[in-house]
Amino acid sequence: METLSPTHAEVAGRKIVGRVLFGMLVLIAALVGATAGLLLVYSTNLPQIEELQHYRPSTITELYDAKGRVVGSFALQRRVIASYDDYPPVLRDALVSIEDKDFYAHSGINFWRIAGAAYRDIASGGKVQGASTLTMQLARNLFLSPDRSFYRKIQEALLAIQMERRFTKPQIFTLYANQIFLGSGVYGFQAASEYYFSKPAAKLTIAEAALLAGLPKAPGYYSPILHPERALKRRNLVINAMLEDGKITAQQALEAKDRPLQLTLQHDPNSLAPYFIEEVRRYLEAKYGSSEVHEGGLRVYTSLDVDLQKAANRAVLDGLAAYERRHGWKGKLFNVIAEGIDPARYQDPDWEDTDPSPGTYLHALVTGFNADGAKLRLGTRTTTLTQADGAWTNRKLADILAVGDLVYVKLLSSDAGRTRVSLEQNSGAQGALVALDNDSGEIKALVGGRNFDESKFDRAIHALRQVGSSFKPYVYTAAIDQGASPEDTIVDLPVTFATSAGPYSPHNYDGKFEGSITLRRALAQSRNIPALKLAEKLTIHTVIEYTRRFGITSNIPEYLPVALGAAEITLMEQTSAFSAFPNDGVRVAPRYITRVTDYEGRVLEEDFPEVKDVISARTARIMTSMLREVVLHGTAAAAAKMPYAIAGKTGTTNDFTDAWFVGFSPSMTCGVWIGYDEKKTLGQKETGARAALPIWMNFMSVALAGKEKEVFQDLPADASLQAAEKLDTPDVAPGDGEAH
Repeated sequence: METLSPTHAEVAGRKIVGRVLFGMLVLIAALVGATAGLLLVYSTNLPQIEELQHYRPSTITELYDAKGRVVGSFALQRRVIASYDDYPPVLRDALVSIEDKDFYAHSGINFWRIAGAAYRDIASGGKVQGASTLTMQLARNLFLSPDRSFYRKIQEALLAIQMERRFTKPQIFTLYANQIFLGSGVYGFQAASEYYFSKPAAKLTIAEAALLAGLPKAPGYYSPILHPERALKRRNLVINAMLEDGKITAQQALEAKDRPLQLTLQHDPNSLAPYFIEEVRRYLEAKYGSSEVHEGGLRVYTSLDVDLQKAANRAVLDGLAAYERRHGWKGKLFNVIAEGIDPARYQDPDWEDTDPSPGTYLHALVTGFNADGAKLRLGTRTTTLTQADGAWTNRKLADILAVGDLVYVKLLSSDAGRTRVSLEQNSGAQGALVALDNDSGEIKALVGGRNFDESKFDRAIHALRQVGSSFKPYVYTAAIDQGASPEDTIVDLPVTFATSAGPYSPHNYDGKFEGSITLRRALAQSRNIPALKLAEKLTIHTVIEYTRRFGITSNIPEYLPVALGAAEITLMEQTSAFSAFPNDGVRVAPRYITRVTDYEGRVLEEDFPEVKDVISARTARIMTSMLREVVLHGTAAAAAKMPYAIAGKTGTTNDFTDAWFVGFSPSMTCGVWIGYDEKKTLGQKETGARAALPIWMNFMSVALAGKEKEVFQDLPADASLQAAEKLDTPDVAPGDGEAH
């Protein structure tokens, strides 16, 4: 048989095919090599995924009151760590349906989604379609920058693949759900649920879960607070996605989409006791460092009592309002129009609380007038201020208010969409209150001023103010401790003292003199001459030494008028000092914190009461009985009607610049101060009994509820006190007998 030789054309064709195949192999090898090289380059600086085994994101440091209720928090990122089971199926389904439908099936990258996104990007001529899976989003959030470069995308994909190999889907979901930013300074779905709905994620409804699941795409753009219309559309898109995936029924989807946006924004926990929280923050940062306090998730157990703090806030603000009304309308209102601000766009910081409770004091904007009075706006609320609501001004509202004015009001009620307010004013007067548990020294309530947002200066702890006659108990304590008796007499007549500054001729508040008077009555009526005579006999140096025993560290000059309160002391020092009287002469140092634990629950510190003997139990009980006389028949007689065992001392300074009352029961000591930051008068007759005592009474009525059976310790048998409750002394009007 004859063998046919290949033709020239066939040989040439085979050579071409061989060359093409060889070229393709070379190209493939080059591509594989290049790809491998690129992957090597891109993976060289990748973070170590192993770090996630011990990863814990920045978390909130929370502060608790004595009953375990949250009273404050510190955080750079407001995040609450939750487990996979803490996130309900409805939230998991909503998030997966809108962000990554194949989350439980893919291995970190969804190639079909990437191809689809690439096609849409090419068709549109830009980057409009995202292709990142939840795992890729997590990788970007944890390790990479937010820039949208090809280099970052490759790294994102590589990290996602590594994560999927090392962690389970529930672990990846949990990391993502705790890490993602969801607007308004909130990170993670647990914190978001608490912030937007004031409840844990486990209790989310379909509509609520869909709203949160729609936020990761663009938290600011879809913010339900700033852009409710966009948030509603995005929420309904998520609900439709859940329906398409079979996660909910058509009926459930219809009902969920019919629901309006109903936010219940979480109240700022720091707003309840801001001055107290600020003191705690300073202490913690000094001891543990700022990063640990704001990122470490500490648990701080404080001495505060939420109920008593609320009562203290209310008492101080109501007391200041009563003071303001006594002195008439002063006007001088801030007008937004005069400042070039559009009234329709104005937002006041007071309006950040979308659901203020009755009794809250806040600012309202005058928007117009009608036949009933002035129309006001308080955030999203509107109301009418009637003439009766401002009757105390004795002026017509149209004469004292103008459109654009910011007026200070008290929220009286807000029911069924109807809001009622009363007109108040803020002339700048300030108030402070401290309440201490006698046995433990724990600070149960603290108010450092009228408004923390306006002034962060803490007048309860840092303000040095003259204490007036509330200083006199130290003079009498020294006398009793050195052998005097409450029934000893002293002469209350005009006298001139020789001092280093020259002759000093003091007078009593009422300008009268009572002649021979017992020490008990002299203190109860706050007579000046007896206090000065005692101080001169004891020496003012001795009196000051006694104040040091009581824990007062403020500088006190050694001159005689100090006996009448010409010394500057803080409210905290004065209140803590007085707590030694009902405590049988033992002073327990004030304390804010009882325990601090780290994120894992390990105890970092535990504070125990710091106890110091100040005076003998005998002296303390005698002084308690004498200070009780101040309430029964003296300058604080207005408090005698209270059904509790109480005692204390009023204080007023020259020109009525400071008004004080520091008093106690067997279990609690409370101090109140009223005044202006600058040394100016509160007004004629604004004594401690008139300005400060009513605040003390309002607070203590709440603090002592249910403690009607409390009694002070029995008096010593040798103290000649049998007549303590039987003195034939007329009651005096509040303020009578006050010292300058």
